[in-house]
Amino acid sequence: MQQLRKDPVTGRWVIISTDRARRPDDFLRARVLAKSNGHCPFCSGHEDQTPPEILSYRDDANQWNLRVVPNKFPALRVEGMLDRSGEGLYDRMTGVGAHEVIIESPDHKLSLAELPEQRVADLFWAFRDRSLDLKRDSRLRYILLFKNHGEAAGASIEHSHSQLIALPVIPVQVQEEIEGSRRYYGFKERCVFCDIVRQEAADGSRVILETDEILVISPYAPRFPFETWILPRSHSSHFETAEASLIQNLAWAVRATIRKIERVLEQPSYNFLIHTSPIQEGPLVHYHWHLEIIPRLTRVAGFEWGAGFYINPTPPEEAAQFLRDAGV
Repeated sequence: MQQLRKDPVTGRWVIISTDRARRPDDFLRARVLAKSNGHCPFCSGHEDQTPPEILSYRDDANQWNLRVVPNKFPALRVEGMLDRSGEGLYDRMTGVGAHEVIIESPDHKLSLAELPEQRVADLFWAFRDRSLDLKRDSRLRYILLFKNHGEAAGASIEHSHSQLIALPVIPVQVQEEIEGSRRYYGFKERCVFCDIVRQEAADGSRVILETDEILVISPYAPRFPFETWILPRSHSSHFETAEASLIQNLAWAVRATIRKIERVLEQPSYNFLIHTSPIQEGPLVHYHWHLEIIPRLTRVAGFEWGAGFYINPTPPEEAAQFLRDAGV
């Protein structure tokens, strides 16, 4: 029988359609970009084919393990003045921001899940270092940290990479999540994400894996099949304040979780993104940064666009069980 479940943060409803219940091998997956040996501007030796690097991590022989470069075709540019204007009831501003690419490895053939754990940690250190640098720019309000893996997830280059886009506005979805957590705190004087961590850890049915500092779960009201959340156990509103031990835990958890997803779902395309607080705000008692992984298994259609409801054919308890059983 179908269930409607309500997300405790945003108040968004989802339909868990058990009549359509689907196992991992029931999903028709769009292909991941093939790993060719053709020309690639992100490979070692082709550094002159990207814009000049902003940041790099190098070994003792000065060979790079990770590079951060401006996107060659940026959504927003850091140059220029932030000019806000109106046209009647419409608002507009100049396209000031930043759009950067994090090249995760010099090796074209390695995916994020195949990298050594320390190289995965390097990705999150790069996210942190670039966020701390960009937040000094008072024009910028929010930094979106994300990865597109596979064609269905929006990747256009097969070489494993992630991205960063800094915005002069706070996205509506971020505002909704922060406002939802603010309302919850107003009622209960507790962080909703801290309560989720406590309840899910005690219940266990939606826990995928855990460390001393990290909990990985299938959320109670997931929009998509095998949607996965990775949450720090300790309260923190801003990702860029994460300390070394937490970043190391996060690297292990992300690598292990993606390996599970790839094993169970046979190498799907996926997105991951870090939900964090606006960079110009101080610590927030009601908000808790976290990371979401969305395997691209279904498509958003007319009902979802029109109603704002999502239909998920895989109950999160079953998804968690499949992923728990997959090994690390």
